[in-house]
Amino acid sequence: MEKERHFLCIDLKSFFASCECIERNLDSFTTPLVVANKNQGNGAITLAVSPYLKNKGIKGRTRLYEIPKNIKYFIVNPRMKLYMKKSKDVVSIYLDFVSYEDLHIYSIDECFLDLTNYLTLYKKSDYEIAQDILNTIKKKTGLTATCGIGPNMLLAKVAMDIDAKHQKNCISKWTEKEITEKLWNISPLSKMWGIGPRMEKRLNQLGIYSVKDLALYNKNKLKNQFGIMGLELWNHANGKDESKISDFQNIKKDQSISHSQVLFKDYYEENAKLIIAEMVEIVTRRLREKNMVSACIGLGIGYSKNVGDGFFHMTKLEVATDHETIIKNTCFLLFDRFYENLPIRKITISCAKLSKKIGTQLNFFQEYEEIKKIENIDKTIDQLKIKFGKNSILKASSLLKDSTIRNRNQKIGGHHE
Repeated sequence: MEKERHFLCIDLKSFFASCECIERNLDSFTTPLVVANKNQGNGAITLAVSPYLKNKGIKGRTRLYEIPKNIKYFIVNPRMKLYMKKSKDVVSIYLDFVSYEDLHIYSIDECFLDLTNYLTLYKKSDYEIAQDILNTIKKKTGLTATCGIGPNMLLAKVAMDIDAKHQKNCISKWTEKEITEKLWNISPLSKMWGIGPRMEKRLNQLGIYSVKDLALYNKNKLKNQFGIMGLELWNHANGKDESKISDFQNIKKDQSISHSQVLFKDYYEENAKLIIAEMVEIVTRRLREKNMVSACIGLGIGYSKNVGDGFFHMTKLEVATDHETIIKNTCFLLFDRFYENLPIRKITISCAKLSKKIGTQLNFFQEYEEIKKIENIDKTIDQLKIKFGKNSILKASSLLKDSTIRNRNQKIGGHHE
């Protein structure tokens, strides 16, 4: 039987705004500071607001004109170099407590730590070590952090997101015994980590409005609707998560085929999905050329520099594949789960856990003749593009104004990036 694990998820509170306050010797809990691009006027999106403004109900990602006029504040331009330096300072503190193998940097202001092998070393509980880490961050950098503790990465993350900010010492510990009491009570669904507004809408259409509804829903129906990601949603709703920090580090080391694109203007949901589909077409063609299949699909979204941040998430497939439709739909599901209605300037598609393609693998929902027909069509299109150029055959969607594939095919001269 595997020993009980102890994970921390630590977030730096109102990180960008707090950095700016610290640099100005101001108290972020009494200072009405907003980080935003002043040159964009009243329509600028805030990168962050100080805890003082959050306590007044102002959200971290909002447009300036949405801030009530009766609330006074001042604006500072973002300084990403400063935030990167501060983030590195905090990571070095984490590494004073745990080794690199037990640290996962989730974003510029958020990290996971696995304390499982350190409780005996420090002769302290996970809660006491969390207190030590947060106190050290405050003492050395001036930053305030919040921390969730759980027996898996999911519960640590949700405890941090939902509960830690309401605790006096900014620490919340959730155990498996509290799943029905705390996790199931989360509503609306978009408050739950890993369920964005689009996924929330799709779940609502199934009659699922709370985490409890999701936990009690037929998991086979969820799998039919969302593939293996449906099972992951069901497991998360029941507090189950077998992820380990080493999983994320191994994925990074895996051989992979990836494709990134920096966009020339801000994209949102509909035109972003057009670009994702075009990029998947390129990636799957590269898989077929190498006679490889992928068992792990990743999607990365980088928001406009005026907003900052973004996400990169991967999901494992039941059966390794090179099929464009399967990989595209998987990317769309990742998009629906994590996209935050913010302007997009970079998209990355990654196919990892590669293996040589040997025959055709099917699941219960695929007919052999149907799959072979798709493979033959893909092969024919690949051959025509090799012979007559990549723009010789295009999907109708490639003629839309937001499409970039024709111009990119011309610029790269028929070669892969």
